[in-house]
Amino acid sequence: MKTWILASNSPRRKELLTMLSIPFTVQVSDVDERALEQQHHTDTPAQKAAIFAQAKALAVAKNAPADSIVIAADTIVALDDEILHKPKDTNDAFQILSKLSGHTHTVYTGLSLVLTNTAHTQTVLTKVSATDVTFRTLTKREIHSYIATKEPMDKAGAYGIQGKGALFVENIQGDYYTVMGLPLVLLQNMLQPYGIQVSDFWNR
Repeated sequence: MKTWILASNSPRRKELLTMLSIPFTVQVSDVDERALEQQHHTDTPAQKAAIFAQAKALAVAKNAPADSIVIAADTIVALDDEILHKPKDTNDAFQILSKLSGHTHTVYTGLSLVLTNTAHTQTVLTKVSATDVTFRTLTKREIHSYIATKEPMDKAGAYGIQGKGALFVENIQGDYYTVMGLPLVLLQNMLQPYGIQVSDFWNR
């Protein structure tokens, strides 16, 4: 039986793999994201999502056992190609949410898999999923109330679509789970050519 490793401590990614009944362990990568950002500061948001995800997957795969699958992801929120990171503080969160108010932004999630076979040969797969999200126009009162819940503070783009931030989303074009941080259909599509079917776990 393959060893599945999630290279992320994200509660949302752990929740989604658990929902799929995939038995996994968590091993957070030691990738220096600031250094990566400096090296790739001219790249597009989509390129950065792919590069960051692959770097995390490879870092964890160095110590992965034979017959294993490492899953890593990186989510980037961009408004007109301006990357909106996790807010530094409440004022930054307010600025980010004010920018998103009444506009459409794009969420990019890079997904990288490292498949290690019984001979310790590795196959690296990396793809990016993009989803457009439109916010309705928000009032200052709503934004302040949302920030007070602390939900925005650990999330790229300062909101969680699976939480109270769902109240702000007027329209979505693309994959919902890309916005959550782990595109599930893309995951299955990447695994399928290697004879791996996630649904096989459901009746075990």
